[in-house]
Amino acid sequence: MRERVGLNLQNLRRARGLSQEALALMAEIDRTYVGKIENGKYSVSVDVLEQLSKALDIDTIEFFRPR
Repeated sequence: MRERVGLNLQNLRRARGLSQEALALMAEIDRTYVGKIENGKYSVSVDVLEQLSKALDIDTIEFFRPR
């Protein structure tokens, strides 16, 4: 599940033409944290998923959908 969330985050971010740094600024989290989530290194909290979904203007469920 951690890998799916990471890959979906990466795909959603890239589809919007955002760098990790730009997304991190929008979500008010550290850029290195975004990278570690995308690489499946960190398990992300519900609070951070909410921040990321707001920054990407998506429903949080999008992080869990099979692609």
